[in-house]
Amino acid sequence: MVLKGLRSLQTFYAEGIPMMRAITRMISVTAVGSLATVIAGCATVAPSQQPVMASVPVAQQVAAQQAVLAPAAKVLKRKVAIGRFTNETRYGKSFQVDASLDPLGKQASDMLSTRLVGSQKFLVFERPDLSKIKAEQSLSGDGGLIGVDALIIGSVTEFGRSTTGKSGFLSATKMQTAHAKVEIRLVDVRTGYVFFTASGAGDAATESGQVAGFGNQADYDATLNDRAIGAAISDVQNALMSKLEERPWRTDILKVDGQQVYVSGGARQGIRVGDTLAILQAGEKVKSAQTGFEISLPSKSVGQLRITAIFGDNETNEGAVGEIVSGVITDAQRSNLYVGER
Repeated sequence: MVLKGLRSLQTFYAEGIPMMRAITRMISVTAVGSLATVIAGCATVAPSQQPVMASVPVAQQVAAQQAVLAPAAKVLKRKVAIGRFTNETRYGKSFQVDASLDPLGKQASDMLSTRLVGSQKFLVFERPDLSKIKAEQSLSGDGGLIGVDALIIGSVTEFGRSTTGKSGFLSATKMQTAHAKVEIRLVDVRTGYVFFTASGAGDAATESGQVAGFGNQADYDATLNDRAIGAAISDVQNALMSKLEERPWRTDILKVDGQQVYVSGGARQGIRVGDTLAILQAGEKVKSAQTGFEISLPSKSVGQLRITAIFGDNETNEGAVGEIVSGVITDAQRSNLYVGER
């Protein structure tokens, strides 16, 4: 009996195990085939892209792009200069540092100047480094400094950093935050009158964390200072833009030649060929005994002109040519006339 049982067991191992292996291989092949079928069903082949030429000519495409880039409305660019920008906080001040250097104030001044130029809403003139410009003009023999409409006076009134964090059983977080606030005012250089003030604030932060000793470990981030000041300058720049939009657009007449009128300003001020503009006669200026300021009486319309051409390649030399469609004016009258929107 024992021998017969051992022989049966040997027969089972000899015949059963190969059979089980075959069944296993069949199942594996079937599963792989099914998976491949599913993947093939889910996969999508993107059709090959063929280049298609636009039906509109290239010249019209370029003209359309230029129309999009041109100002949506006529923009009166005020001539401004940054006269002073100082650091009025205790940050960065010590007995070892010369107060006249004022790196934080100069940084804010440079940032504001860059943003004003980049906005294409202002004509920005140099004042902090005026001595260097005069020295260069004396060497080249040129000299043609232009006065500005307004002087920007500003300061950094708030600046500071803080570090906060939370600690748990196996985790910890650390956040560094920088805060800055700037104040500016626009001063009329002819009278010294402060006609606009604005303030801007900005924050910058960075966060790091660790779990069970793994993660980021942040050191002192000096770039937070720059980003906070930049955010504050951008904030105050928006207030300047809003103030600029309140001023009605106008431009001066350069020359009158028969029915043609040459005016200052072109595409960068929003003037386009085909525009119809009003020719206005400035009202009389009367000095107010109450305030001491000169008050201009309302202007009077004396004609209209239609823009026929634009010339110039930058903000300082661009102009437009118009044709008089109503009214009669001469070159002798142009000193008391200007052009505005209808």
